[in-house]
Amino acid sequence: MEQVIRVLIVDDEPLARQRLIDLLAHEPDVEIVGVATNGDGAIEEIRELDPDLVFLDVQMPGKTGFDVVREIGPDLMPPTIFVTAYDQYALRAFEVAAVDYLLKPFDDERFEQAFQRARQNLNLKKVGEMTRQLRHFLDGLAGAAPATAAAPTETARSGYLERIPVESRGRITVVPVSKIDYITANGPYVTLHAGGDTHLLRERMQNLEDRLDPTRFFRIHRSTIVRLDKIETLLRSSGGDYAVRLEGGVTLSVGRGRVKELERRLGVQD
Repeated sequence: MEQVIRVLIVDDEPLARQRLIDLLAHEPDVEIVGVATNGDGAIEEIRELDPDLVFLDVQMPGKTGFDVVREIGPDLMPPTIFVTAYDQYALRAFEVAAVDYLLKPFDDERFEQAFQRARQNLNLKKVGEMTRQLRHFLDGLAGAAPATAAAPTETARSGYLERIPVESRGRITVVPVSKIDYITANGPYVTLHAGGDTHLLRERMQNLEDRLDPTRFFRIHRSTIVRLDKIETLLRSSGGDYAVRLEGGVTLSVGRGRVKELERRLGVQD
């Protein structure tokens, strides 16, 4: 029988925390011993609970995930999987130090890969090696130029997504938000429509809407988000239904309760 892995989840986003909880619920021999919503709470929980594994968000208000590790100290820090929205260039720091991470938004396959690697290392008693990797990672951050390993993405600076990494079969495609025309939802998945390309992403529509710049994107329907500057025509039917036609000819329905706000965003006068 494998050892029970005692897990602490640290993330300031409720939906992100719940996603990890849901994914871990399918893993055998796992006990979620605590949840923290900020860096100070994480430090307190790590010291009190001594978890076997920590899922640690990097970008949080106040103390960041890196601040948490520095304050605990790499020698006392439990094995850690960082959860991050850093871009591909910044991720080299994680890869060079062999420290595991999940790039937001991540799919089930990538989560499983990271978790099983951590499980294997814990079962093989490789905690010392993981500590060495973590120390090496922090040393690299301390000596890195601001524009390289430790630089936040435009997401962290502006507060809104500028790139959306889409992972499929072990490969990551980074989709610039500026290339997205519209987004549609189907159950737990969304499809990014960017030019002639589509990208399937396991993400909740509400979570994605919250992370997109509202001056550039608007949710015209419970299952559709549109980039405002792609709207060419607002259509009104005799039956009272509404739709928008985008550049390129795509027509999308507009929920009746969202029409007035859409007209306001488009500068349409009554």
